[in-house]
Amino acid sequence: MRKLAIGAAVSGALALAGLVAPAASAADTPDLVFSGVTVNKGKAIVAGTTATVKVPVTYTLTRPTDLTIDYKTTFAGVMLYRGTLKSLQNTIEPDTTPACTTTATTDTMVTEACTETLALDPADYLFEAADATTWKAAGMYSRVDQDADDSDGHISFGFNYDVWGPLGSGVQIKRAARLTVNASPEPVKKGKTITVTGKLTRANWETGGYSGYTSQKATLQFRAKGSNTYSTVKTVTSGTGGALKTTTKASKDGYYRYVFAGTSTTGTATAAGDYIDVQ
Repeated sequence: MRKLAIGAAVSGALALAGLVAPAASAADTPDLVFSGVTVNKGKAIVAGTTATVKVPVTYTLTRPTDLTIDYKTTFAGVMLYRGTLKSLQNTIEPDTTPACTTTATTDTMVTEACTETLALDPADYLFEAADATTWKAAGMYSRVDQDADDSDGHISFGFNYDVWGPLGSGVQIKRAARLTVNASPEPVKKGKTITVTGKLTRANWETGGYSGYTSQKATLQFRAKGSNTYSTVKTVTSGTGGALKTTTKASKDGYYRYVFAGTSTTGTATAAGDYIDVQ
């Protein structure tokens, strides 16, 4: 499991929160305020099993003027988490430096508009069906104090962190879905019955593949040759292994496809149209 909080020096730290990492003292806690946090432009994140999803995050950071955040020994950013701050069940942390622009200053405080990107690699961050849920956003600040020079026979590593959350409205992470379709026989005489089969599957983060999604409604649609518009034919419920199957009468040349509207845990899917020749 890869856990990276803006730099390899603090990798794994948040995953160990409450277990072995030292707690920050009140005296060490900086006066940081994270506000206006928006994750993925307010839209759900849909993740498959292999492709990394780039998730944009925007927020406003207000910090003391005398606080230096250099992203070498001090780090700040927004992460996503599942569970509670006291008991983190899973986290997605930034691994690149955010881009921040100063928008206001006073004698004591600096306000910055920040943008960062969370690189959501399913193999690194998504491990079970429970990860398909609403995640919360949190602001994080960490400090690293290390001496890696062993020429004197001694090295040291110190790490401390602060996390503020939840922030904003959170974001839904969903499993990606896939749909197939096949209309047969082909060619077929006008007025004869055709059978339209297909399969609805969704990402299985535990196995790293796609599994059948059963008992789900999918819409069979038809687009006549020369037309740009699909019309609904009927609704079909997926069976064992996500199988879809129904029959309809052949009326004209055109394309059949299945469309899945998605659920609270799974994204939408549309099969590529399958052309059938009606004679």
